[in-house]
Formats: sequence, structure tokens, C-alpha cells
Amino acid sequence: MLELKGLHEIILIIYGISVMGYFIDFIQRNQKANRLAFWSLTMVWILQTIFLLYQVISRLEFPVFSFYDGLFFYAWILVTFSLLINRFFKVDFLVFFTNVLGFFIMLMHIVTKVGMNGSNKGVELVNELLIAHITLALVSYGFFTLSFVFSIMFLLQYRLLKVKKGYKWIKRLGDLEGMDRLSFRTITFGVPMLLISMILGIVWAYSSGAEFYWYDIKTIGSIIVLFVYTAYLYMRIGKGYRGKSISIINSGAFLFLLTNFFLFSTLSNFHL
Repeated sequence: MLELKGLHEIILIIYGISVMGYFIDFIQRNQKANRLAFWSLTMVWILQTIFLLYQVISRLEFPVFSFYDGLFFYAWILVTFSLLINRFFKVDFLVFFTNVLGFFIMLMHIVTKVGMNGSNKGVELVNELLIAHITLALVSYGFFTLSFVFSIMFLLQYRLLKVKKGYKWIKRLGDLEGMDRLSFRTITFGVPMLLISMILGIVWAYSSGAEFYWYDIKTIGSIIVLFVYTAYLYMRIGKGYRGKSISIINSGAFLFLLTNFFLFSTLSNFHL
């Protein structure tokens, strides 16, 4: 039988790029991100369709009679609906969340196969999920750290301008509007990465047989971190917060992130 593990991983990577692109477009109204997301999702649909046709031809039946096959067909339907919604209705909010759900279903399809096989390759895939989970979480933390630095630079320059001192430093810090914009943009990269990382982490925990608890302090902390930065985006976009006020909020969010990373990790019974 055709080795499909590599194809599934490629689909997940492209799918993740699509989810991030739709999120950035949803937040920033970025047409380049929208085009990247749309064509990435189109590639996912093409690869899924090829796999679906292969299953039909090789088995001489429509592959929907098992939970494993049903998950894949469900994911294919969600991708198809997402493409149609993006093409004809342009409802960005619906497209983004449909893709998040589709990504999760596709991931569950893969780990279900792992549970059925119980092979060394299955164990390898589960370990790869853990690596991807940790890597994406740390990269998202990196973006949040950059955003915090831009906010601190904004507040410092704002203070210097207010007291009319330190003019030689002002040029080296950059303009206020630019730092405010960069702080916002780095968070729009960090939030979808953290969301995907959490999805991978949850699926890894259940598929690996680890003792995962929703009430684990680090798990709760990570959910709150995602909520806090999502609230930042809402206040920025929905409420129109700008400048000093949103920079202070961002600084507070980063302090909670540090608490989650350093303190909650030591108190967790699940995370190391």
C-alpha cells in the first residue's frame, strides 16, 4: 500500500500556513495573506482529493465506512466549504474558524491511524507532533517577546517626548507609529502559532497515552495566554485602542506569559 505518512505531514504543514494566512487577513485585512491562504488551502484540497480518489480506486468503494475514513472525508468537506465561502461569500470570520476546525479534524484523522497501527512509525509521528507543538509554542513566544520590546520602546520614546529630554535617543528608537504597528503585527503572527501549537499538544497528549489533565496549571496558563493576546487584538481592532494604552496592556500580557513559562511550568504535573 502507498506510504501516506509523508503526504499527511505535507498536508498539515500547508494547512497550517493557510490557517495563519487567513488569521492575518482577518485581523489586518491583508490581501497578500489572503491569497497565500487561499492558494495554500487549494493545494490542501488537491492533495486530499488525490488521496480520496486513490482510496476509491484501490478499494473499489467510497471510503466512509470507518471512523478513520470518515474523519478524512469530513476534513475534505470542510476544506471544500472553506474554498467556496472564500470564493463566493467573503466571510473572513467563518472561513478562519472553519479552517481551524478542519485542521483539527485532519490531525485527528492522522493520529487515529497511529492508534490503529501501533507501529514504530506511529510512535515516530506522535513524537513529531510533540516536537511541532513545542517548536510552534516557542516561536509564538518569540513573536510575543518582540511585540513586548516594541511596546517598551514605544513607552520609552513617549516618555522622552513628553518630558522633552533625550532627543539623541529618539531617532535611534524609531517613530511611535512604526513601533505601535510592529507590535501589533508581531502579535498577529504569534496568536495563530500558539493556537496551532495548543491543538497539536492536545492531540499529542491523547494519542500518546500521557496523563493529560485540562486542569493542569500550565495548560490553564497557556489557554489564558491565548485568551489575553486575543483580547489584546479585540481591544486594538474592535475598541480602537492605540499608542500608550495598548502598549501598557501588551506589557501586562507579556508579564503573564513569563509567569506561565517560568512559574507555572515548575508547578505543572504534566509539563516539564
